[in-house]
Amino acid sequence: MYDYYRAADRQAAVVHPDSGRAGRSNPAFDAVDAKWIDPGLVLGQLVAFIRDVPYSVGLVETVALYPPPEGAPKSLEEWEALSEDSPYHEGPWIEELPADLRDALAGVPDDRLAGLAERWRQIEEFFTPPDAGYLTTLITELRGLARRAQAEEQMIYCWTCV
Repeated sequence: MYDYYRAADRQAAVVHPDSGRAGRSNPAFDAVDAKWIDPGLVLGQLVAFIRDVPYSVGLVETVALYPPPEGAPKSLEEWEALSEDSPYHEGPWIEELPADLRDALAGVPDDRLAGLAERWRQIEEFFTPPDAGYLTTLITELRGLARRAQAEEQMIYCWTCV
């Protein structure tokens, strides 16, 4: 599951990391429940369509915030010594998305929404292509989130839970 949300800063973004960000689970955040839309691959392809550039693996470079990267295991022995319920194994994970992604989403004009949704629904990562109407709504929600974040000079974050 992927929730995209905005926060005042990195410290605010990682408050209560075990709680989802969208819906009733955490009303403190302005968030969008994007279900299976991961930031690097699936959302990255939407961003490529928005920018009209070829998709590449490094197109969306996020910054890991939680669990804290400085505490991450550095060797196989350290990984194996982690408890099974360690967030390094099971999540949740929180990442900061780049400002240029926020700005690309915020800049999508209404007349491109349906076309972007139609192109996006055809990517191979959607094993069963979602309804274009659903994707149009999702793009609209992400665009709104990005515009609100931009207006408040905030970043967009992704909360992930398996």
